[in-house]
Amino acid sequence: MTRTAQVAVVGLGYVGLALATEFAEGGFRVIGFDVSRERVDAVGKGLSYIPDVSSTDLRVLAEAGLLRASTDAKALASADVFIVCVPTPLRKTKEPDISHVLAAVETVSAHLQPGQLLVLESTTYPGTTEEVLLPAVERRGLRAGETVFVAFSPERVDPGNKTFPTSEIPKVVGGVTPACTEMARLLYSQVVCRAIPVASPKVAEMAKLLENTYRSVNIALANEFALICRRLGIDPWAVIEAAATKPFGFTPFYPGPGIGGHCIPVDPLYLSWKAREAGYEPRFITLADEINRRMPEHVLTLVVEALNDLGKCIRGSRILVLGVAYKRGVNDVRESPALEILEGLIRRGAAVTYHDPHVPSVAVNGTRLATCDLRPAVLAAQDCVLIITDHPEIDYQTVVDCAPLVVDTRRATRDVTNPRGTIVNL
Repeated sequence: MTRTAQVAVVGLGYVGLALATEFAEGGFRVIGFDVSRERVDAVGKGLSYIPDVSSTDLRVLAEAGLLRASTDAKALASADVFIVCVPTPLRKTKEPDISHVLAAVETVSAHLQPGQLLVLESTTYPGTTEEVLLPAVERRGLRAGETVFVAFSPERVDPGNKTFPTSEIPKVVGGVTPACTEMARLLYSQVVCRAIPVASPKVAEMAKLLENTYRSVNIALANEFALICRRLGIDPWAVIEAAATKPFGFTPFYPGPGIGGHCIPVDPLYLSWKAREAGYEPRFITLADEINRRMPEHVLTLVVEALNDLGKCIRGSRILVLGVAYKRGVNDVRESPALEILEGLIRRGAAVTYHDPHVPSVAVNGTRLATCDLRPAVLAAQDCVLIITDHPEIDYQTVVDCAPLVVDTRRATRDVTNPRGTIVNL
């Protein structure tokens, strides 16, 4: 392959920037498009804002002219391939919000020419590629599989995962026609370990929803299991680890303070919405969502009860929350259960601070909080330290040695020895 095609990546978030970097490192010329001036300027300066792309690598690619970014849609005119990686959040009604996809497709379709490839990566409900992208192509007088190529390839980025970077995660590709599938397969096979063709865009769209629904349901099972174990006085983590010794028929999932990020709290509800449209009520998915979304309230109850056991009221208590990102090693707070927990603590009258090595500040119910340091004196001054995300940069031995009360939702303190205070686990 000559790799002379120019690849346009529309949307430079966690998925888009990682993918754009992968194509640029593979020798393609890449133009990134985003409506955020802040992101575009960062790319131009070689300053990465996601953990999976280093600023050093980004700067090298930018200086070599392999990767550039723009907020001007006219920059897309020179592209041969368009990959859409924009957000697909939920509305307040928990219905899909594909407004970003619609806007991106409208922008891209104005530049579509014969022989080009258009791929949607944004997670969405089955049918989006054929119901949204295909009509936009046809309005241009183009025919998928003949004059242009249209496909869906679900993103599979796992932010902060050093074991499986973008290049090591197989890509599923489903085109509107066999020719579209093959064109998308050829493209991705240049930069990822394997590109797997499937029968249609709907299969590819549904595969992504199954992946994250599987995780949502199993996390819900672990969370409910933890609630049951607490009532029975059993350590759920010890039970899960015992069960995980079975070499077949069991995959361990672990309880936590709730679910967060751009996928697990959202994607299953895209499937639920589509299922209801087809006249089917997806009870399993709905129940899992309800269990997972109850966990922040359970964490708040643990804090209240733990303080009561020490003769303290939550109102006026000084509480330091460790970790507000939705997972370790990232700066992403989207759908993070920590935000709901922080809001609940503030609403109950607690004096709240937080520490997160990756999140310098965060807005909670209109109020912006800034991360504090973890000096022993700061820890000792707290009535309670609440662990939400277990970042490896945090010294939990010092936390336990200094804090009079630790509520640990992630078992970050499980290997800590000789605690002088009280530890309450999920």
